[in-house]
Amino acid sequence: MKNLLLFFILFIAHLNVYAQNKRVRDYGIEIGILKPGKNNAITDVEGVKVGHVTLLEGDSIRTGVTAILPHEGNIFQAKVPAAIYLGNGFGKLAGYSQVKELGNIETPIVLTNTLSVPVASEALISYTLAQSENSNVRSVNPVVGETNDGWLNDIRGRHVTETDVLKAIENAKGGIIEEGNVGAGTGTICFQYKGGIGTASRRVPQSLGGYTVGVLVQTNFGGVFELNGVPIAKELDNYPRQYTYDVDGSCMIVVMTDAPLTSRNLERMAKRAIMGLAKTGGVASNGSGDYVIAVSTALENRIAHQNKSLFEQKRVLKNAAMTPLFLATIEATEEAILNSLFAASTMKGRDGHQAEAIPLDKIIKIMKAYNRTIEKE
Repeated sequence: MKNLLLFFILFIAHLNVYAQNKRVRDYGIEIGILKPGKNNAITDVEGVKVGHVTLLEGDSIRTGVTAILPHEGNIFQAKVPAAIYLGNGFGKLAGYSQVKELGNIETPIVLTNTLSVPVASEALISYTLAQSENSNVRSVNPVVGETNDGWLNDIRGRHVTETDVLKAIENAKGGIIEEGNVGAGTGTICFQYKGGIGTASRRVPQSLGGYTVGVLVQTNFGGVFELNGVPIAKELDNYPRQYTYDVDGSCMIVVMTDAPLTSRNLERMAKRAIMGLAKTGGVASNGSGDYVIAVSTALENRIAHQNKSLFEQKRVLKNAAMTPLFLATIEATEEAILNSLFAASTMKGRDGHQAEAIPLDKIIKIMKAYNRTIEKE
């Protein structure tokens, strides 16, 4: 009987770690004016897949890996136009210089913790070299982003392995994806609450192209929390006082779109993602690594590794058509960040440190007082 009781307690604790609360829209809080896609996720962009590996061991391992695949094929052989924008560069993002120089990405995008960037890079190289079409490949540019989960996680232990990264890629799927305390968001903290993985999407009206923009975030940053324009941090008297560790951290933002774009306009979109971060109260502090990786998945604009022609023929969206995509990026980023907070649950980790989930009851009461919720029928 005693063993059964112990099992039950551990089982409930396990569920609490993985518990996924409702998303922000489930509380009648609608961000922006554009409509989300079917799943309100980055996977609403056709062909995009996301995979997680979550490491929860003992009382101090709280970390993981999240992999984002822009399409189902061999990404090295069919590269995708891409850009990376640095909101604040206190970070260890791998692969930036080649993306900046050539304007494309040739591997899945992996997110993990700060000290696991090297092993994740090794895994992406192994993944690429193992594909039969890549038997003559001698150079790979792995793209790996990170945030520092060292307050909850034994980050110095470097527990993420190459196998974990490869498993995250293997696990990648479309449709609804997990948020909160999963993958690369397992041990992260946002606005002094438990952060994590969040996602959202927006559809541009058909008359303006009908394109989809999807965003996935790994939130681990600070600032003065706002929710759909409501000053939650002030109302809860929970905002930075020291302006050091209470605002430092990082946010990785991955933007995917099926709009046919070059790296130049993808960088313009990436800049707007930082505006979405700002709308939640993020300040991109001195010690924050805030990066945006933007990718176009449009089939007609993929870049063949083996192309004997001296020329590339592309059909790309003109500058004057970009504004709706800018708005979609801002709204999806803002909502993805909020979803990461709403989905996360309280977590205890290294040295007894604990990150509390956002106080939902208090927040919803404040939102109703500001008349910023829509009653669900």
